[in-house]
Parts: sequence; structure tokens; C-alpha cells
Amino acid sequence: MKERFVVIPVDSGGVATREGEHSPPAGAQPAADTGGSSSGEEKEPLEDSVFEPQDTEAAVPILEYDREPNKYGDGVPKENSPFINNTEHDKNNSYDGTNMALFEEEMDSHPMVSSLLNKLANYTNLTQGAHEHEEADEEEGAKKKSVKSPQMGTFMGVYLPCLQNILGVILFLRLTWIVGTAGILESLGIVGLCCACTMLTAISMSAIATNGVVPAGGSYYMISRSLGPEFGGAVGLCFYLGTTFAGSMYILGTIEILLTYIVPQAAIFIAEQKEDEVDALLNNMRVYGTCCLILMSIVVFVGVKYVNKLALVFLACVILSILAIYAGVIKSIFEPPDFPVCMLGNRTLKNNDFDNCVKTEIIDNLTVTTKLWSIFCEGPELNATCNEYFENNNLTLVQGIPGLTSGVISENMWSQYGPLGKLVEDKKLSSVGGSDPAKDIYLPYVVNDITTFFTLLVGIYFPSVTGIMAGSNRSGDLRDAQKSIPIGTILAIATTSFIYISTVVLFGACIEGVLLRDKFGDSVKGNLVIGTLSWPSPWVIVIGSFFSCCGAGLQSLTGAPRLLQAIARDGIVPFLQVFGHGKANGEPTWALLLTAGICEIGILIASLDAVAPILSMFFLMCYLFVNLACAVQTLLRTPNWRPRFRYYHWTLSFLGMSLCLAIMFISSWYYAIIAMAIAGCIYKYIEYRGAEKEWGDGIRGLSLNAARYALIRLEEAPPHTKNWRPQLLVLLNLDSDQGVKHPRLLSLTTQLKAGKGLTIVGNVLQGTYLIRETEAKKAEQNIKAAMSAERTKGFCHVVVSSNLRDGVSHLIQSAGLGGMKHNTVLMGWPGTWRQSNDPLSWKNFIETVRETTAAHQALLVAKNVDSFPTNQDRLGEGTIDVWWVVHDGGMLMLLPFLLRQHKVWRKCKMRIFTVAQMDDNSIQMKKDLQMFLYHLRLDAEVEVVEMHDNDISAFTYEKTLVMEQRSQMLKQMHLSRTEREREAQLIHDKNTAAHVAMNDKAEAGPERVHMTWTREKLFTERNRNREANANVAVRDLFNMKPEWESLNQSNVRRMHTAVKLNEVVVNKSQGAHLVLLNMPGPPKNRGGDENYMEFLEVLLEGLNRVLLVRGGGREVITIYS
Repeated sequence: MKERFVVIPVDSGGVATREGEHSPPAGAQPAADTGGSSSGEEKEPLEDSVFEPQDTEAAVPILEYDREPNKYGDGVPKENSPFINNTEHDKNNSYDGTNMALFEEEMDSHPMVSSLLNKLANYTNLTQGAHEHEEADEEEGAKKKSVKSPQMGTFMGVYLPCLQNILGVILFLRLTWIVGTAGILESLGIVGLCCACTMLTAISMSAIATNGVVPAGGSYYMISRSLGPEFGGAVGLCFYLGTTFAGSMYILGTIEILLTYIVPQAAIFIAEQKEDEVDALLNNMRVYGTCCLILMSIVVFVGVKYVNKLALVFLACVILSILAIYAGVIKSIFEPPDFPVCMLGNRTLKNNDFDNCVKTEIIDNLTVTTKLWSIFCEGPELNATCNEYFENNNLTLVQGIPGLTSGVISENMWSQYGPLGKLVEDKKLSSVGGSDPAKDIYLPYVVNDITTFFTLLVGIYFPSVTGIMAGSNRSGDLRDAQKSIPIGTILAIATTSFIYISTVVLFGACIEGVLLRDKFGDSVKGNLVIGTLSWPSPWVIVIGSFFSCCGAGLQSLTGAPRLLQAIARDGIVPFLQVFGHGKANGEPTWALLLTAGICEIGILIASLDAVAPILSMFFLMCYLFVNLACAVQTLLRTPNWRPRFRYYHWTLSFLGMSLCLAIMFISSWYYAIIAMAIAGCIYKYIEYRGAEKEWGDGIRGLSLNAARYALIRLEEAPPHTKNWRPQLLVLLNLDSDQGVKHPRLLSLTTQLKAGKGLTIVGNVLQGTYLIRETEAKKAEQNIKAAMSAERTKGFCHVVVSSNLRDGVSHLIQSAGLGGMKHNTVLMGWPGTWRQSNDPLSWKNFIETVRETTAAHQALLVAKNVDSFPTNQDRLGEGTIDVWWVVHDGGMLMLLPFLLRQHKVWRKCKMRIFTVAQMDDNSIQMKKDLQMFLYHLRLDAEVEVVEMHDNDISAFTYEKTLVMEQRSQMLKQMHLSRTEREREAQLIHDKNTAAHVAMNDKAEAGPERVHMTWTREKLFTERNRNREANANVAVRDLFNMKPEWESLNQSNVRRMHTAVKLNEVVVNKSQGAHLVLLNMPGPPKNRGGDENYMEFLEVLLEGLNRVLLVRGGGREVITIYS
């Protein structure tokens, strides 16, 4: 059946007018299900309605479904969503109506669709950039400016900013040198590699940027919200450092243009000797660069609006410069510019100090030497001694710009790498004589100022393709960011890639190879090499590149502090929080100071060629993680991953990521390692010290997928004995305020975690979840806080159950997931079970023991757990004593080994005691046990304790007597505590009378004490003796002396074992730091449960720290490798 939605108007009374129907008359009674009043009285207007029409004719459009025409919503919810603009007016909104009365109780958390759509329509994406800060400066303060919706389109908002940031200093100052050194083919390889890297990154970035609203913050926001705070902080800081060093590079480029091509005479440091020229140039760069940095920082501090207003001017300079290059290439076809290069033999000469490229010239019919002669000879005389190479070779003028049709492209195809100081030579010219490097350095030859090789050129060139994030960084200013960012960024990269590829080919086709390899244009009188090709004048390129570098430097000093401020305000890196503050209008003053300081480090390096690879590393790290973020999100197929940009694929992202990684190590493997180490240190710092953030990032999704895969694999087969480790379920008790009663139990858990197993800390609250939901959450928070304080890594699981017994049973059965279920239960000994008014306190304990046995899980019970050491304690010399009475699968041997891995127990030695019976060979047992421990690779002392079959002592009978009588009393008398004391006195009196009768009548047979009471007998005895025995304490119970033959002999034997074993253990291990002992199982007959608790109490009497161990029915330790 076709379903159709129609928008219909609703009048102020809430009555809908259907198509083709008329409104009811003024006095008519509306239908019962339309929300109208059932009486004829005038309806009160809605005071808190979002829609407030000025007259009764005003209507609110809502959605109506055809099949149910009269069911629509007119309520306004209280919404608290980050995507909806909340106002104070909304807080007072309440639902008033009957159309949606079925949902009225949920209006606070589930808004009506009409309200949601209305608020989403009014949502505006406000920017947080420099533009708003400057507006804040201009505000009067009393009247707030109305916010203008962003209006920038693709061309102005993304395309041109990306173009300005990508094209820059490397194009003007180094591209010709790269083409001459690497050759056209390898240069195309470098350009293609770098442009492919940025294009793939742009595709990944477009997918991320179109997957929802990207607030101002750009790349840092995208990475941090996609990969989590750890990766986001690490990569965000790398991006910040890259942007900061980019500022250094642009400033160095500005100063290089200024001192080399505009005003060379402004140099402060002038080299007196030839070998000092490089140092003098670097010192000049440092001084002028520092001054330029200070000036630019002041401009940024005073007013960013000036930088923004000059941005178009700087962009115009870039575009005009590029147009001048293409114009010069076209002109060179018809009329190549005249820039001759003077060659001596095949060597290129610097012509700064001479004009004529001849040795001698005829003036007034006289042959006179030129200035060049004086440079290579000892004097101007014709008979002066000259340099041997100068004498043997001729001077030749070579046209530096032969033109596009000259065929020079074939000579520039191949690379011309060389070491530092290598002469720039033209191989097609003849050369006679060799080089004398000791003398050549003082002669005006053009030489390599650095050692050149392919990977170095990749690192120097890569900064010329950065800047692709400029559009995403302005996402807050865009009219439609999800449309503009992909189109503008990819078009900008395509445009700049075309410019770079075409200029590489055109430079190689138009310019002579020796001039291409002349980095600073010394062979053409210090002209910028790219300027010699341009039209109408080299000064177009010089001035254009100068302003372009200035603008790029200012943009870096503007953007980097804001990026640092965004990271600081996110709070993920605690030590950076001070940089989140600034001026009253939000200007990042402290971040600007830090940025200027880091930028000064790059300026002190002073070499453009040395700074470029550094910032390449940081940008490549950023691009790598953008690709990783897209790939992870795509492969995980998270429900929220729905980018509007469809032309992406995870393989492209992985290819881009691989390219980034490859370029990092191609450029400089040691810089790559340093950059990755910095990012790794920041990652670990945020992981351990940073604030907890949950941003729905992809790494968390990746962890979930990896966990799911691992759990499925673990489910396939049970773990091998070699892989067995204690996976603990810790049963904690909480007090009335939901605080942890015994935090030392968590300390013990931490100390046992050398096995790196799972830890689940569980607790049971009695009641129903609907009533105790708040207490359950509070308990969970308190347990997590206690786990954090005790450094217990694991999970918390609080269960609300109708009774404690069932809750513990549910935890034992269902805690964990798949193969990551617990195999060991750790709990404390119920020390107050005798004093407890509730018999369930010890019954629950015994049932827990039975359930762990039934579930084939090991059980650890810590007695006197509050006396166990904390994680800060360091136990001195002492022992951990293991009493191995019965075989439990090796748990008793494994636990001390795990404890000794922790620094608390590290100094303790391990002793193993085993019990020999009369018919056992104790000597052979000791040898066998030592050999067994040797094969287990455990260091422990071994001792065999012999227990003889002694007669059962009177003390044992006394203990058994007290235990049985107390047991019978508690079973048959469900009385209050006071009544129990009185009944104990009755038993005592009756026993005393029996003993007197036995002494008076020796011939009489032994009289048994009958413990069967009826209710009538009970009240008769109570009333008879109440006054006489009111002050007698319950301790008199222990003075009873009935006949021992009446006792259960099984209980007597068990008590005998407990007493004798306790004597031996106390004798040997009373001074031990910890005693581990096999835990006997509870009786199969539940009628003797309370006796079982007595046996354990006797067994543990006189021992301080005890850990009762009960195996899970499988081997947990093996002698095999």
C-alpha cells in the first residue's frame, strides 16, 4: 500500500482541516480524538509553545500520515542535544494536549518530530576562528552582534585558500634547481609521488569531512574524532609543529629573496674569505629572520584582521607570478630573453664581479686584460702567472634561456647529482686539465652548496604540496562545507599538480642545465633563476614570491597558535592547558609566544634545505593518520560512517597511508624515526595522564572488532594448560554507602595479575533494578574508583537481584563473554559468620563454594584480607608457605610464582609442605617433589611433614560437642539472639543435672542428652528457669560435658583432622608472610553446612594471612615447554 505524507495546517485550537473538508462552526464540538476541548468554552492559549502566532489564523505546519489523519504532535520537548540550539525559553516548555498523551511522560527525553525539525532548521555552524575574535574586539560590549550565517562558497572558501597555501616558496626558490639536479624524469617522479600522496589524502579527508558537520578546527578535529584523543593529540601536535616549522621555512624564504635578489648590500655579515661565505649567509639569515619573526608576531598579536585582509593581495601575487612564468615560456618561443652564462671550459662562472666573458679585449688598438683575468691571474699584466685551467681553456658564452624550441629538453632529462663542492659543469663543452680543489674554492666557480641525492630532493620538495587542509580548516566559514571541501580541495590539488608537472617540463625545455643547477642564480648576476624566464621582468617573480612568502609566514603564525589553543582547550594534554588561555576576545596569546619560540628554532637552523624535510615529516604524519582514519572507519563499517562524498575506498586510503610512510623514510629515515618517536611519546603521555574522552572514535571501534574476532577465536577450543592463567571474578562486599569494604582484596588481585589474565570485579545488590538503579550506578562508580586506586585493570559488574544468593549465582554463571570468562573466583572469608544474626551469611558462602565446584572453577578465599599488604608495601625477607595436602591441578604451586612476580612479594621465598601418612615413604616423597618442582622450573624449599594416627584427644571431642550442640540449637530454635542465650543456659542446666545423677548412681547406665524439643517443652523450660538464669552468659555453653559416644563419629574424625593439621601448620608457618592451604570441600549432605564452617575455623585458627585454594578440576601447570 502506498504511503503518503502531507503537510497540513493546524489552527490554534489544535483542530486539523482535511483536504476537501470545512472547518467546524464556532460553537461546534470537535471530535474526541483531535485534541480539542470537549466543552464549548474558549480554549486557553499555550503559554510555553514554541510557535506563538500573532492571530488565530496563524497555522503550524506539521506532518500528517494519510492513514491516520488525526494523530499528530503539537508538544515541545525539553531537548538537550549537542546538535540543537538550547535556549532558556525551551527549558520552561511543557506538553499540553491530548493528541499525543500516550507519550507525554517521555517528552523530556523523546522530543516530538516537529520540534526536532524546527530546532535543527535553526542550527547554525558558528566559526571559532580569527574573524570572530576580531569582531569581538570591535563590539561595544553592551549590544551583542547578530550572528551572520556563513556565506563562503567553494571557490572563495576552499579553492583559493588551498591554492595560496600549496603554491609557495619551493616553487619559486627551489623547483628549477630540483629539475636541473634530478633531471626531468626523476623530477616528474618526485612531483608525481608527492602529488599522488596529497590527492589520496584529500580523498580520505573529503570522506571524513562530509561525514557530518565539521566545526572549526579542521584536520585536528577530524583526526581526533576519528581516531580518538590519543592519536588526535599526537597527530594534532605533529600538525602544529609542521605548521610552525612551515612558518620558519616561509620566513627563511622571505629573507633569502630579500638578501639574495632584492638588496644584497643589506647583509650585515660579509665574508672576508671565500670559505666563509656560507657561514656569513647563514648568520645573516638568522639575524634578519629573527627580526622578521618578531615583526610578524607583533602583526598577528595586534590584529589578525589585517592578515585576513591582505590574504587576497598575497594570493594575487602568487597567481600573477605563475602567469608571468607561463607568459615567459610562450615568449621564449619567439624571442628568448638574453641571460648569457659565462663558461670557462665546461665550468660555470659566477659573473657578479665581471661584465665581459673574455680574457682580454682590445681598447684603442691595445690588448688589455679584463677583470676576469685579474681574478684568475696574479695581476692584470699579460705576462702574469695565471691559473693553469684558465690558461688551457677558452671562455664561452652560453645562452641561459635558449627557449622552448631549442631542444635543450633532451639534455635535461637525466640527473646530475653530486657531493658538496662539486663544480657545475656542462658536459657537452670541452675541458682541458684537471681540478685543484684546494685552489678552486677561491675562484668564482658555481658549485653545489650541499650534497645532492634523490631522497634529499623529495624531502625538500614535499612542503610545496602541503596546504591541502586550508579548506577544511575554514569549514566553519563555508555555506555548505560537505559540498565545498571535497570539490574545492581536489580541484586545487589537480590545479597545482598540473602547474608543478607543466613547470617541471617547461623549465627543462627552456632553461640551460647549468643555469638550472645554479641554485642562487650567481651565473646570471644574482638573478632569481625562475625570474629569468618570466615576462615582462624578473622583478615580477621576485616581488611576487617575496610577498607570497610573507603572506604564507603570516598565515602560519596565525593558524598554528589557534591549532594549539584548540588542542589545549580539549583538555587531552594536561601540560598544554595554559596555552588554551589568551586575550579577552579569545586570541591565543600564550600559544602565539610558544609558536614564535619554536619558529625561532627553525630560523636558527637558517637553511631552507634543512628545515624543509623537518616540516615534511610532521605533515606526512598528519596525512598518514588522515588516511588511516578513513580506512579504519570504512573497514569497520560503523553505522555512523555515512559520508556524502562517495568516491573513496579503503584501498585508496591504505595506498595513501603507505605513500606517506614511504616518503617519510625516503626523505630522511632519521627525521622519520624522530617524528614517530615524538608522536609515540605524546600518545603514551595522553594515554596515561590525559583526560578521559569518548568521541566515538574509530580506534575504539577497531578495538571492538578485534575483541570480537579474538573472542570468536577463543571460543573454538578450551585453552591449553600452557596458556592457562587465573581469570579472576572478584566478589566484593560494599557497605551501606556503597563503599568498598575490603580494598585489600583488590590489592591481592593486582598482585596476582602477573598472569595478565582477565579481572571482573563483581558485587550483588539486593532488591529490584528499577528501584535500586541509582545505587547500582553509584556502587559501580565506587568500585571503579577503588580499582583505579589499587591499579586493578579489569571490568566492573554490579548485579541487582532479589536475593544475594541468586545474584552471586548469576555472576558465577554469566560474568565474562565467550572465551574471556573467569575460571577463578576470589572472595573474602566471612569472618563474622558466628556473630551474624542472619544464617544466610554463611549459607551463601557455602553455596558459592558448591557452585564454583559445579562450574569447574577454582576458588580462592582470603582470610584476614585486611591484613594483606597493599601495593605500596614491600615485604622483606620471609616465606610464602604452600601446604599441599591434596592435588588440585597445580594451583597451589602457580599462585606463589605469580605473586613473586610482583614487587610486593619479590623478596619472599617459596616453601612447599606436604603431608605424609604412616605408610608413606617420606624420604622418597621429598625427592620426588623436588624433582617435580625442578621440572616445573620453580625454586622452592621442600619439606615433608609426617602426621601419625594419634588417638583422638579430649580437646577434639570438646570442640565437636560444642559444634554439634550449637548446630542443633540453631536448627531447632528459630529464636531471637536473647532467646538463644537463654536456651543455651537451659541446655547447660540440664547437662549439669545429668552429671550429678551419674555421680550419685554409678550403676546407672549413661544418659544421653536428648535435643528433640517440642514447642510446649520449650516454653515450660523457659518459664521455669528464666528468673534464676537471667544473668548467665552464653559462654557457659562450652562447659557442657555430655557423653562423647553420643557424638557423630564422622564429625569427630573431621574435627580431629582439622585440629591436627592446624597444629602442624601453626608450628611450621606461623611466621610466614602468607599461607596457602587446600580448601576442603563442603559436605554433600547440606545438613552439616554449619559444621563445615566450624571445621574451617579450627583449621585456620592462629594463622594471620591465609589463602584457601580450591582447584577447578583441571591441570593448570605443566612440566612441558
